[in-house]
Amino acid sequence: MKISILFKASVIVACLGLLAACDTFNRRAEKKADVFYSLDEATQQRLKEKNIQVGDTPDMVYIALGVPDTKRQRKTSDGREVVWIYRTYYQDYLGSELVGYRRYFVPIAPNRYVVHFEPVRADVYNERSEENMRITFINGHVSMVDQADR
Repeated sequence: MKISILFKASVIVACLGLLAACDTFNRRAEKKADVFYSLDEATQQRLKEKNIQVGDTPDMVYIALGVPDTKRQRKTSDGREVVWIYRTYYQDYLGSELVGYRRYFVPIAPNRYVVHFEPVRADVYNERSEENMRITFINGHVSMVDQADR
């Protein structure tokens, strides 16, 4: 009985931890609370929906999308441009492959054994990523949002 209560408690704690970890928008909004709560409700809702518009600040983009996968800078005749690049990551399952054999002994008589070999297989995945959004900042504001169509 004690084991089942302990098991249930650990499952509940684990689920609560996962829920807290999934709520990244709220954590980003709290981290940049001075910016987020200074915005009107329509803009706050737009950022919750991950909708970025020309004129947004880097803090607003961070609140909506989080830390970019890559940041690039370039100097132009108009000034400095900063580009934030967001990517989507995938794993393609390719099947399994033989990675070796596991050896085990089966007793057949006192001090006599038969050796058996069992194949060991491992799943194989191909990891890939694709760029899904580029946000360009000029003078601290979004000047261009380049997003892949879904």
